[in-house]
Amino acid sequence: MASLDGRVVIVTGAARGIGREHARLMAAEGARVVVNDLDADEAAATAAEIRDAGGEAIANGDDCSDWDGGQRLIGEAVEAYGDLDVLVNNAGILRDRSLVNMSIEEWDDVIRVHLRGHFVPTRWAAAHWRTRFKAGRPVAASVVHTSSTSGLLGNPGQTNYGAAKAGIAGFTIIAARELRRYGITVNAIAPGALTRLTEDLGMGKGSEEDKARMHPRWIAPIVTW
Repeated sequence: MASLDGRVVIVTGAARGIGREHARLMAAEGARVVVNDLDADEAAATAAEIRDAGGEAIANGDDCSDWDGGQRLIGEAVEAYGDLDVLVNNAGILRDRSLVNMSIEEWDDVIRVHLRGHFVPTRWAAAHWRTRFKAGRPVAASVVHTSSTSGLLGNPGQTNYGAAKAGIAGFTIIAARELRRYGITVNAIAPGALTRLTEDLGMGKGSEEDKARMHPRWIAPIVTW
């Protein structure tokens, strides 16, 4: 028996990078996966790859930072697979700029995608699980958030990104305390991986051996197990 047999999992930002590796590995471990990404074509391609490998997956193109979109995302998982067990909040963007040159749009875009993009799906998933708990049905649910060392330690040129990621860390601590009464665990990871978002940064300029060590595939097992 695989470690996630029968579990229903949503991964946001799952068309590429770390999210894609989460989705692929969770499916390989028996989970039924909702691959969420605004890039609908790439999300569909990731879901198709999972199905071709013998797994179960559907694509979802809702904006996880949108109130109604987040509700639809949770609802689609429940409608397609009958329930929801795991939510992995991974979607993110970069708009790097020095503080004195950053525009309000660059600030708002990053805060919206990262911080609100974690809050909205978590809020709707938690409401679903609380309803299940109050109906007397057992709940053993999990939420995994994606913070960053930029939020915990700081990185010049990323005041928007670092603030969002630090906010996610704080959000995680409080959500974990609030939701454990319903059988929901909430945790966060702060990964460093070579992805489309980071290939132009320092980690993208190392040796091929260093790049291999930074592949997103090494992050996914942390979430899966």
